[in-house]
Amino acid sequence: MFRVRLSESPMPTGSKDPDVLLAWLLDSMGMVRRKTEGDSVEDEQGALHRLLRETVLIDPLRGWDARAFGDSSGLSQTGVHHQLVKLRESGLLAADTEGRWHIHVLRGGSVSAAIELVSVQARAILDLRLSKLAEVISESDDRMVASSEDEKAFRIEVAEPGVIAEGEDWFDALVRDLGLSGERAKSGDRLSRNLLEELLSSNRAVTLLALADKCDDSRARVQRSIERMRAAGIVERVPMLDRIAQDVYGGLMRQYDARGEEWLMTRGGIGRLDDSVSKSLISGVRKKSLNIEKVQKILDPVPVDSQKVLLNTLGGRMPYGFRIAGRDGDAVKEKVMRRVEKTLRRMKTVAQRLDEALA
Repeated sequence: MFRVRLSESPMPTGSKDPDVLLAWLLDSMGMVRRKTEGDSVEDEQGALHRLLRETVLIDPLRGWDARAFGDSSGLSQTGVHHQLVKLRESGLLAADTEGRWHIHVLRGGSVSAAIELVSVQARAILDLRLSKLAEVISESDDRMVASSEDEKAFRIEVAEPGVIAEGEDWFDALVRDLGLSGERAKSGDRLSRNLLEELLSSNRAVTLLALADKCDDSRARVQRSIERMRAAGIVERVPMLDRIAQDVYGGLMRQYDARGEEWLMTRGGIGRLDDSVSKSLISGVRKKSLNIEKVQKILDPVPVDSQKVLLNTLGGRMPYGFRIAGRDGDAVKEKVMRRVEKTLRRMKTVAQRLDEALA
């Protein structure tokens, strides 16, 4: 079964060191989970790096069995088996059977050819899986009112449909296969599924606290799950613009009682606004006639960035929420596929440079 984790990371610009290029490729395919600290590139890369470097990168089409892999790389039989499973799942190696031995080759006979084949499979499979997800995303223009401020490094798992476990349905399997449940998700843990369902049907951004209440789980666990969805490009974080007036009102009244009118005009930031706006706010605070609706009306002509600054100077923090990253399923799919294409293009570029360095 094909399975690969695509991760966005800075390219090794200008490097011609095959060890550095190979390490970057393995990281970008999510195949190196833990690294040990070492004094050299070779020390830092670990078993998988050593296995490839000493075998199929030297002679891609020789036909390597488990014993040959172990003899060349110094890994135990168990270690070789563990790494070969990952390499076959990711599509880098192809296997044939001769007697009781599995004979392996580097697909296509070169790193760049293997990455090209992996790219074709990953693109087709993810398109299939995201099309299924797109069918259950509700269409809404309202949730796209605010601009996203997300710049999270891209990371998603791509896995072809497999056996659905007992007690699960296709949506549980999809959440797991996209890597949204995490690496060590316990059987029966449906938090990520419940969160995604909540966001799929929501017409507006939802705060972390509201999501934790709705799913009856801890804020920490909810945040970890949401962060995985953000990394996959399916969910994004946005400012809750409709909450600014509420928080500004609270800050005005609190700071006026604690520090007075002069502080509000100077360090409180009201003096930086247009005269008509600042006078309206100060007059309302002084007369105790302000409410959230009046603050909203007064701030309407003020640019959003200036509203954010005002909230900050009053001692508040911009409230953020989370939403599905598009007005409908097709928009979400297109966004994720663009990130995938970018990652795959980088991988193909580095793979070509690695072939040139090896030659």
